Amino acid sequence: MTILAVIIGQMLDLILGDPPKMPHPVRWIGSFIGFLTTKWNKGSHRIFKGAMTGILVVAIVAITTFFIVYAAYQIHLMVGILVEGVLIGMGLAQKSLKEAAMEVYMALTRGDLEEARKKLSWIVGRDTEHLDEPEIVRGVVETVSENTSDGVTAPLFYACLFGATGLWTYKAINTLDSMIGYKNEKYEEFGKFSARLDDVANFIPSRITGLIILLFTKKKTDRPLAERLRLWLKDAKKHPSPNSGYLEAATSYQLGIRLGGYNSYHGVPSFRAYMGTPDVPLASDHIKAAIQQMFVASILFTILIGGVIVAISTAWS
Repeated sequence: MTILAVIIGQMLDLILGDPPKMPHPVRWIGSFIGFLTTKWNKGSHRIFKGAMTGILVVAIVAITTFFIVYAAYQIHLMVGILVEGVLIGMGLAQKSLKEAAMEVYMALTRGDLEEARKKLSWIVGRDTEHLDEPEIVRGVVETVSENTSDGVTAPLFYACLFGATGLWTYKAINTLDSMIGYKNEKYEEFGKFSARLDDVANFIPSRITGLIILLFTKKKTDRPLAERLRLWLKDAKKHPSPNSGYLEAATSYQLGIRLGGYNSYHGVPSFRAYMGTPDVPLASDHIKAAIQQMFVASILFTILIGGVIVAISTAWS
């Protein structure tokens, strides 16, 4: 029944996405994290307080989701599947990520760099005011690539394993990391537990997703598969994140482009190691290619993980 709910959730996300006027659980989770951060991110013992914040947020989200799903299944099997499917769909980000990326793409096709920079600033943390077209494209492709795991396949992974409860437990972890998992003076200690928890949660999904991209999505390079696999594993380790590199490196070698380079954050330049080789220059069409990769990877990921789970469950029964 869980796999059926996952399929329903994927379809709902692809068709409806996140309706703008509909209250979203991530906002509630974020508000709760913000409340605890204001109360506890001060004084001494910040690592401990941050760990308690993470544990409390994850526990409340997991328990709440479990009882919602449990109550729905008590009403009727089909009600349970539908409710769980809706909850899973709300935790996926395929359509919203596509729409955000295409906003930038459409601005580029019109030659409106100012608009493209503005729309890019909505989905990345780097400064965008002075970026040229290739750098704008790089920002979008890196974001879509990284979030193919963070926002799509990693939630699907935990949904396939543990249903909506697993997905929303992961979303709580990911939201904690996105809000307090920074290596700066304010969050270095307080967000340490949440950042490490997110690294662990994304370890397996990021690597499976990167491999799926290399094996099954459309390639735009003449490099043989064995070479792309070798370079993928080599370049992935260059990324400051232990997981994001496996997505960006896979995308770069599959599309024959180079990602990484210099970014600016609040006027402070920062260099991220290059991934891939510039067989072709970055162009707006690479945005659409990255989106296509995301959709292919999400479908194949569900088939792979769901199929394995069904096979194991059948054999166990």
